[in-house]
Amino acid sequence: MLFRSEVMRVQLRTNVKHLQGTLMVPSDKSISHRSIMFGAISSGKTTITNFLRGEDCLSTLAAFRSLGVNIEDDGTTITVEGQGFAGLKKARNTIDVGNSGTTIRLMLGILAGCPFETRLAGDASIAKRPMNRVMLPLNQMGAECQGVQQTEFPPISIRGTQNLQPIDYTMPVASAQVKSAILFAALQAEGTSVVVEKEKTRDHTEEMIRQFGGTLEVDGKKIMLTGPQQLTGQNVVVPGDISSAAFFLVAGLVVPDSEILLKNVGLNQTRTGILDVIKNMGGSVTILNEDEANHSGDLLVKTSQLTATEIGGAIIPRLIDELPIIALLATQATGTTIIRDAEELKVKETNRIDAVAKELTILGADITPTDDGLIIHGPTSLHGGRVTSYGDHRIGMMLQIAALLVKEGTVELDKAEAVSVSYPAFFDDLERLSC
Repeated sequence: MLFRSEVMRVQLRTNVKHLQGTLMVPSDKSISHRSIMFGAISSGKTTITNFLRGEDCLSTLAAFRSLGVNIEDDGTTITVEGQGFAGLKKARNTIDVGNSGTTIRLMLGILAGCPFETRLAGDASIAKRPMNRVMLPLNQMGAECQGVQQTEFPPISIRGTQNLQPIDYTMPVASAQVKSAILFAALQAEGTSVVVEKEKTRDHTEEMIRQFGGTLEVDGKKIMLTGPQQLTGQNVVVPGDISSAAFFLVAGLVVPDSEILLKNVGLNQTRTGILDVIKNMGGSVTILNEDEANHSGDLLVKTSQLTATEIGGAIIPRLIDELPIIALLATQATGTTIIRDAEELKVKETNRIDAVAKELTILGADITPTDDGLIIHGPTSLHGGRVTSYGDHRIGMMLQIAALLVKEGTVELDKAEAVSVSYPAFFDDLERLSC
């Protein structure tokens, strides 16, 4: 049972004997965000089912309402009445993106072609997220973006233009958010834009451009898109989010005598790096009922003996959001696991490299942060302690899965409310599986 206090410190469930059962994990966050965005910039009606009603995605929904888009939500289906890019109107006030980096970065790309000024702001965590990586290419295309007091940090003001220029851009960082922002701008520019990725990152935006009737060419790490393009409203069914499934995949692998079936999980190839890592470590995960059209399937996970592995290079963008929970997995594997090339973790909701190392060390793990990753020696038994999420949902959920392995003592988590950002029912779902 969870005990809540005013400061949202909770006592986590510990000493779980085994986990059994079937879950539907929350819908894919990346696709939920984008379904609203694409619906808003397309002509005609878009219906969205299985939308993730977490705080981040609701920030995107509210943001497009403030740009004059008619969006109805009856609790089951969201209907977006899009009128193309031209249908977007100047917001009356500053748009609040909450804690959502996806919302602010992708919106900048959409707003780059709108002939009015918009101010985007968010919470304290967003105010520390670097935005030059998005602003610089958009400014090259003719938009005028600037952060607060001439810095690169939000609040960001953007004045778009109807004369956006195409761009030939080699990305200095591997980031799906930056790539997506440029592609949204390229849809509105006159001529062919070329984006060359540093490493291949998740391709939801490219897939959805095609789904909404647009065209682009992808050749390895090179993407070519000729604008301007008109998109058409679609029916979108959002699959379950592998980033949310990841916590239960790891729990099923490390808690004794466990077997968990996760239904309708998104299996887009650019997102399934964690499945490759689990396989390399000797973990048992089977894909059942695969639906190739919607890139989804059911995942059956069982308790496994794990061995250490090395994680770096091209796979990193395919599992960047799962690295905190993969780090926990590594604490239970035999040998030394090395995670490298993951500098991007430093600019997430918190510095996830330092946060993971510090909090898991408190619980007894043998884990050392490096400039671009972590070194983890295993297997180690974990003990009680007081830990914090730093207000970061993925750190909070990872620490609860860690707590399951604690045999003696209690684990208290500060800032547990952060979990609701992407998985409001997380603690309840865990309770249902726990025996």
